Parts: sequence; C-alpha cells; structure tokens
Amino acid sequence: MDSEKIKELLSQVKDGQLDIDAAVKKLRHLPFEDLGFARIDHHRQIRCGFPEVIYCPGKTTDEIIQIFNRLAKTGNNVLATRADRDVYKALMDEGNWPDTQYHERPRAITLEQKHVELKAGVTIVSAGTADGPIAQEAAITAKMMGQKVELICDVGVAGLHRLLGQTQTLQKANVIVVVAGMEGALASVVGGLVDCPVIAVPTSIGYGASFNGLAALLAMLNSCASGVTVVNIDNGFGAGYTASLINEKIHGRK
Repeated sequence: MDSEKIKELLSQVKDGQLDIDAAVKKLRHLPFEDLGFARIDHHRQIRCGFPEVIYCPGKTTDEIIQIFNRLAKTGNNVLATRADRDVYKALMDEGNWPDTQYHERPRAITLEQKHVELKAGVTIVSAGTADGPIAQEAAITAKMMGQKVELICDVGVAGLHRLLGQTQTLQKANVIVVVAGMEGALASVVGGLVDCPVIAVPTSIGYGASFNGLAALLAMLNSCASGVTVVNIDNGFGAGYTASLINEKIHGRK
C-alpha cells in the first residue's frame, strides 16, 4: 500500500464510505505481514518509494511463491531477482498472475500491475556482451521503479571509439550505471566524460587473475574519476535501484 492509497482510504472513512473496522482490516498488514518464515515489509513503499523486492537465492520455490502472492495482492508491481525458470514455471502453474514475465538473461521475474509514468535520465552502459545479464538486471530494476532507461551495450575500452560515439547520449543523462568486468576500466573513462553521478558495477566476467570480479571491484574503487561510486560485484539490482532514487530526486518526487 502506497501513500496515495492510504490517503484514499482515510478519505473514505472521513466521508462515511468505509467504516473503521473495514479500514483496520485493510491496514492490518502494515507495517509487515508475518508468514512465519518471512516478514513481508508492506510499509517499504511508503518509506522508500518502492515495494520490497524478492531476492530468490536461499529460498525454496514455495517460499518465493508465497511472498510473491502476498506482494502481488497489494496491487503493486512486483520484482523477484536471481530467479530460476523453474520458479517462474511454478508461479505460472498457479495461474494467479498471468501477466507475470520471466527475463531469461538477468533471471528476473516481473509483474507490472500499476501504470507508472517513466522518468527519463537513467543510462546504463555495459562493457561487453558477457556483462549483459548484470546490465539488464539494472535496467529491469530501474524500469520497475519508474525510470525510462537508455541502454548502451558492448562499448568497452578495447574499442574505445564505440563509447566515444555515444558521448552526446552519455552527457544528457542524470545518472549513469557502468557495468564492466575484466579490469573494470570503463567506469573511469565514462566518469571522465560526464558531469553526473556514475555508479560502477564490477562483474565476475574475466579470466583467472580477475578473481571473479575482485580485480574490477578494486579498479573501480581506485578510480581517478571523482564522480564514480561502486556497488558490489554483479549487483545490477543495487545499481539500478540507486540510480532510480537519484533520478527520482532530480525529477522532484520529494
């Protein structure tokens, strides 16, 4: 339940369209709903501007479906990250939410129930095709949070002319997410071209000495471009979420 729905609910009580007991029933799961194995944070939309997101690893299929169903019943959009196709299939077999979609490469499940006017300003850049799943996770997250995403793929520093051909697009962005593995140099290059925040995402793509993304992480943390900040290895979700919060502030949500 978001702030607009709460205002509508209170107005109905004030106007006599809804009695107090019925209103309490609608609000009974605020601020959270206890399922025994999980406490679903229904209050997060009001506090943070977006509902709780389901991180699927470590949960059973049944647990994911129960959480998904509870979140979906609120009428909000739902996002589940790092989900296997088997989870999506089990969810669809229930038949409750036919508009649910599975995104193969980023392994994300989405359910869009509310129309959201997309706000321009978020650009996501990936170094190589192999970084695509993480870039797409960032893009899906940002879109689910109401952002219009410009996605620029395969412009790594091994062919710098590919990136320079996108300079005008980059310089129009309010916030940029840069996704790169190997040595992670792309974030510094982009940071030196623009006047907006750059969120760097190191990926686990690379040969042995990349140490599953550690080399890219350290390179990005040591960036000489002052506007670069860094999230954890392969954390496209975190980067997309943070980019969305920045862009919402720029568009004056609060």
